Amino acid sequence: MTKPRPLPAVAGTRVGSHDPFDHCILGQRGPPPHFYLHTSLSRPHILQPLPTQGLGEENVSTSDVDEFLDTLLSSDAKHNDLSRRKTEQPPVPAPSKPVLSHMEENVRGYDWSTHDAHQNPDRDRQQAERRSLLRDFCANASLAFPTKDRSFDDIPNYELNHLIVDDRHGVIYCYVPKVACTNWKRVMIVLSESLLDRGSPYRDPLDIPREHVHNTSTHLTFNKFWRRYGKFSRHLMKVKLKKYTKFLFVRDPFVRLISAFRSKFELENEEFYRKFAVPMLRLYANHTSLPASVSEAFSAGLKVSFANFIQYLLDPHTEKLAPFNEHWRQVYRLCHPCQIDYDFVGKLETLDEDAAQLLRFLKVDSQLHFPPSYRNRTASSWEEDWFANIPLGMEATAL
Repeated sequence: MTKPRPLPAVAGTRVGSHDPFDHCILGQRGPPPHFYLHTSLSRPHILQPLPTQGLGEENVSTSDVDEFLDTLLSSDAKHNDLSRRKTEQPPVPAPSKPVLSHMEENVRGYDWSTHDAHQNPDRDRQQAERRSLLRDFCANASLAFPTKDRSFDDIPNYELNHLIVDDRHGVIYCYVPKVACTNWKRVMIVLSESLLDRGSPYRDPLDIPREHVHNTSTHLTFNKFWRRYGKFSRHLMKVKLKKYTKFLFVRDPFVRLISAFRSKFELENEEFYRKFAVPMLRLYANHTSLPASVSEAFSAGLKVSFANFIQYLLDPHTEKLAPFNEHWRQVYRLCHPCQIDYDFVGKLETLDEDAAQLLRFLKVDSQLHFPPSYRNRTASSWEEDWFANIPLGMEATAL
């Protein structure tokens, strides 16, 4: 019989305090006690190869990154402008429009002016406070965690797989699983027109089948840029990060863990049973002989407990075997908030209001609406009940 692995314990630490960014944006300024170092790999989807010649009427023969991208993007912009010129009126320049380089102007053919119609001053102030809190947190040298001080260039391409790009509207969305990401991915598909239904782009987010929403080939993400642009990809990412509107949504990190546990381990899920539940039951519940399928396990009453799940997260051996799954990986490892200056930070707890504000800010509120939220979310009030039986002394040793 396998002896269950004991819980690492250091008295006085709250269980699950594992994401410094979530604590920061939720107004909890104390440094979280536990961090994990590894991230998972994501194989990029192969897109069209980088053009090497015949860009418009010009021949590219330069080693200068800015000049090459300027030529490349200007060529695309000229082609798009010719196709639109007959049907579109010239844009009216906005007084507050920033001065941009020629290359930056051609990153997207879109109005750079601020969309301030129907804005709510209180909501705008709230966003300013959230962004300020995040910047202060990242600038505070006394609050340290792995990867905090690295630059954007230090982030490997495979760690940028959660940054979805919409070039049509100049938007970058970093999705966080268990934080309304399914519907936000649907919104990004509608905006980018990256998926067609019988030859036409989807117009209603709810019409998009769920299996397509989470298919990585549906979305253009930063980790795919290197296949298209090669050595120029990182520079182009920086241009887009500078000029596009960047947003993400977060939630209480403890409640996010509860939500992940409920959806992946309280419901029958064959993949998560074999990959995660079986090792958890063997290591922390002292089960040496387990059924081959999740349905058999559930019928026999063999389920991972929430305490087992927390043990798995805090066990220092866990990520030596494999990186955290994205459903419970920390936000700072998914979205790199100290390397990327986000323009909008939404919260699941205020999803309806924040979603409406963001769509107005992006000037797309007349084109689509965020899908209605259903009140079956994991409630924040459940946090105390779920963690009631977890020892307060649980804390993992940093890897």
